[in-house]
Order: sequence, then structure tokens, then C-alpha cells
Amino acid sequence: MAGACVGFLLHNQYKASVFMGNTGSLALGGALAAMAGLTGMFFPLFIASGVFVVEASSVVMQVLYFKITKHLLGNGRHLFKMMPFHRHLELSGVKEPVIVAGAYLISSVLALFAGYVGLISV
Repeated sequence: MAGACVGFLLHNQYKASVFMGNTGSLALGGALAAMAGLTGMFFPLFIASGVFVVEASSVVMQVLYFKITKHLLGNGRHLFKMMPFHRHLELSGVKEPVIVAGAYLISSVLALFAGYVGLISV
């Protein structure tokens, strides 16, 4: 599974010509969840999923902030220019290859840390 993901990423560099879509991403997520369930290592999976957690939580934060400011101030304000967070970065002038490289770097560091946590928790 890891080899297929690496192959997909290497052959789908900027500008992307093939997109994974829901079927592939849900299958990968289900496989990761199944492996975590079989091994009992949910915390390392949560650590390794840090970029996805930030992306999803940015949407929740934007909606909550808008509703709270609408209730308190009468008009809703936005926390980010657009959601999810990587779209905010694009609108802020950060180039797409830089955003992707940053996500790869952060994901790699988190995956290494999650592997370490998994090793010491055995």
C-alpha cells in the first residue's frame, strides 16, 4: 500500500494530471483504520494524520467563528480567506508547489514521530 502511494505521488507531481478521488482516499483511510484497529495503535495513527486533522478542523473553526461573530457582532466574519486551510494559503499568495512541499515535510515528520511513538508504546 505504501509503495502504491509513493508511486502515485511521484508520478503525479505539479501540475497534477490524475486525481485520487473519494474511492481511493476512502480505501486508504479504511485500510489505515483497519491496521490501527488490528494493532491497537490508534494514537500513532492520529499523530500521523496531523495534516488531515488541521485541514478538517480549519473548516470547523471557520464555521464556528462565523456563527459566533454573527451572533455577537451582528455580521459574520471569516477567520480564513477561504477554507480548507490550504486554499487560504493559496489566496494569501503562497504558491501551490510550496504548499505541497510543506505538507509533505510536515507529514513526513509526523509519520516518523508516530513511528517512534508506536515503537516505544509496545
